[in-house]
Amino acid sequence: MRRYSDALTLDPSNAEAWLGLGALRVRLGDLLEAERVYSAALERVPSLRRALEERARARWTLGHHVEAEEDLAAYATGGGDLGALRELAEWFGRDGRTPAQLATWRHLLAEATRLSDSALATEARRMVRALVILVDGADPASSPIDPDPARQAMAHIARRGG
Repeated sequence: MRRYSDALTLDPSNAEAWLGLGALRVRLGDLLEAERVYSAALERVPSLRRALEERARARWTLGHHVEAEEDLAAYATGGGDLGALRELAEWFGRDGRTPAQLATWRHLLAEATRLSDSALATEARRMVRALVILVDGADPASSPIDPDPARQAMAHIARRGG
């Protein structure tokens, strides 16, 4: 810990030192301090996206789920990290936030289609279909209130998984 602190004293913008210090705090089980380290890293080096990801995981473990989800969403969408988006969808599912989980899987489906990743697109389409069933009337895309034929057609497409 002393070496990381010394490195940061010499160069407060040293990304590896910030990440190393945060990871060390996590390994030691001091998650609150790890969250503070990652927050300080982001204040001094705003472009250090990895600190945002790690702060999200520390916050999740601490039970600060909403803040963790916001951090991971910002990290995943800002960098196009599909693994982080998948993890975010899993977090929403654990929290029982099925509409948010559905929205995240729809985002994954769109990204998989854009990247021509057929395996991920198949999985995402399957998850969207299942989640549409669970969300039911709370999903405006698959259960529109307006009887407009165009909206009904879009709802039919949404229920099929996009």
